[in-house]
Amino acid sequence: MRIIRVVEKQKNYFQLIYRIIIGLIALWFLSIIWPFISQVVLMLVFAFLFNTVLLSSVDALERKIGNRGLSVLVVVIILLGAIGTFIGSFISQMSKQAMEFSSRVDKDTLTQEFKTLGEKFTSSMPEFLQNMQPSDGDTAGKLSEIINSVVGYLASMAGAIGNFFFIAAMVFIFTIILLAEYHGFRKSLVNAIPNKYFEVGIKLIYNVEKSVSSYLRGQFLSAASVAAMSVAGLLLLNFFGANLTLIVFIGIIAGLANLIPLIGPFVGMIPAVLIAFMNNIGNEAAMAHTLFGAIPSPFYLLDIVLMFLIVQQIEGNLITPALVGKSVGLHPIIVMISLLIGGTILGPLGMLFAVPATGVMKVILTEIAFVRKNAHLL
Repeated sequence: MRIIRVVEKQKNYFQLIYRIIIGLIALWFLSIIWPFISQVVLMLVFAFLFNTVLLSSVDALERKIGNRGLSVLVVVIILLGAIGTFIGSFISQMSKQAMEFSSRVDKDTLTQEFKTLGEKFTSSMPEFLQNMQPSDGDTAGKLSEIINSVVGYLASMAGAIGNFFFIAAMVFIFTIILLAEYHGFRKSLVNAIPNKYFEVGIKLIYNVEKSVSSYLRGQFLSAASVAAMSVAGLLLLNFFGANLTLIVFIGIIAGLANLIPLIGPFVGMIPAVLIAFMNNIGNEAAMAHTLFGAIPSPFYLLDIVLMFLIVQQIEGNLITPALVGKSVGLHPIIVMISLLIGGTILGPLGMLFAVPATGVMKVILTEIAFVRKNAHLL
């Protein structure tokens, strides 16, 4: 009897080593092919996420009109129309702001304002930083050089922007295909499950879909919270004289951009800073404004940056771990750890997919544990 137990232990030990070796080989092989398949995988993942968001609307419309293809077309047209209307309205309003700005401020005034702005920031620097300034005091010239460098950098991003639009187009196509054929794909997957594991497989598919949809619901609630906090913060700055416009547009942009980790919060900050500059240039009181009565903050620029940083900290440390973690069934600490690991491995994209991937892994491991525990019943 003892010999049998020893043999079984050795067998389990060798099986464990075998699985570890196979896993390491699989990871090694994946690391080799990943650079070649990463874009396609990310396209499919994004398409699956968009499909999860739109699927219930397409299903509901199909039940009413009885045509799947037409239902997909109607939902996609409505979505594109809403996005186009929002972007068009925002661009139209920004164009009006820019035209009003150009008619109110001439080139000489703009140059003088830039010079004054540079001098204010220079005078507020510590002495050792001031000593690093150009001896001729040509701060405006240096600022112009910096702007030219930024323009050159933006020009170099043209290829990346083209690649982005290509990926966006492919994600759009994959999403339409998934919306049209999702239930067929799902049925094929279910039919491929062996009879022995049919019930477990069905439960696994259901729980994975539930985990992903819950994550997306939590993310949209988080984005709505960021939009609301941004609008409230900008209104508060207006109360103190910031003279900001298009506040609701800026809040919505900040909320939607917040879905992109790290980069998103700064995307919402940019239009607010531009509008503050355009609305307040030529205003001596706005030029002389100070943050906390001590730090020069011309045109309330530092106030805006600080407000968005506070919103980002509240969202990143309180709202997302609690809201998104609860929706996926993960502890806030697990959410934070998964975000750190995802960001370390894949950067912003890793942070974007860290929480849903962790939720899916939890579902899979739970089902594996259930199968192992009840293997004698299967």
